[in-house]
Amino acid sequence: MLDAVSLDQLRTFIAAADEGSFSAAGRKLRRAQSVVSHTLANLEGQIGVRLFDRTGRYPRLTEQGTVLLAQARLVVGGMDGFKSKARAIADGLEPELSVVVDVMYPMASLTDAVGAFRREFPHTPLRLYVEALGAVMQPVLAQTCRLGISGSMPSVPAILDAEKLLDVPMVTVAASSHALASLKEVILPTELKDHVQLVLTDRTTLTQGATFGVFSPQIWRLADLGAKHAFLRAGFGWGHMPLAMVQADLNAGTLIPLRIEAFQPHTPPIAMFAIYRKDTPPGPAGRWFLKRLKGVLGRGES
Repeated sequence: MLDAVSLDQLRTFIAAADEGSFSAAGRKLRRAQSVVSHTLANLEGQIGVRLFDRTGRYPRLTEQGTVLLAQARLVVGGMDGFKSKARAIADGLEPELSVVVDVMYPMASLTDAVGAFRREFPHTPLRLYVEALGAVMQPVLAQTCRLGISGSMPSVPAILDAEKLLDVPMVTVAASSHALASLKEVILPTELKDHVQLVLTDRTTLTQGATFGVFSPQIWRLADLGAKHAFLRAGFGWGHMPLAMVQADLNAGTLIPLRIEAFQPHTPPIAMFAIYRKDTPPGPAGRWFLKRLKGVLGRGES
């Protein structure tokens, strides 16, 4: 008998519990009170559990009914999600959105877009990866990720399309205890060569032979931006960082901005681009996500 329990019965059960009476549930469901009462009586008979105490003026959930109500909501909610996703897929919406993001991309902008995406597409899972340099482009080329948010790439393969998103402000810094931090004038290349430069390295071969703002023969290569940040604070070397990531350190005087000759009047920003394969462009969810990142969609918009 349990296999015969229907979604209609569960929806009627939920409506009666929420509305507080069978007549109110009937009005909500546009059914006669007698139909609601009969439906619930059949449900109770099928599962062998009394859901409502009918001795008072209004039906009240029994203890067992309260427990089963939570399960009924889960079942109905799951089926609603299933149907919503099925409709979305039939209409061309991606069943899942996978995105790989450059580690330099500002996290505040990313988290805002992700939060808005969850509200707009509650039944579309989002897989998010954070990588650096060629490790952003590689999963897009391999079709592991549908979208990439990439910066610091010398060129984009012809198989990919690219759309400009924003510029990430950068700053060249060293710890306050570092020898370069005491230099108030513009720092010449000959002075930089005497000190270790901390650089972010590529775990792929896509940028092999390319350098991005490297001025010292003494290099420590790091694959993690967080580690680079920690090493800079510890005074192990100097390097370029996203301004937003080190702003608190600059305010506190833990890190000091450096004025290097090659980057005057200021360290150039990193341009961020959305990349995707031309043969698999973003669908409705991906396109919405890109518009949000670009700022085309404001807060509360869809």
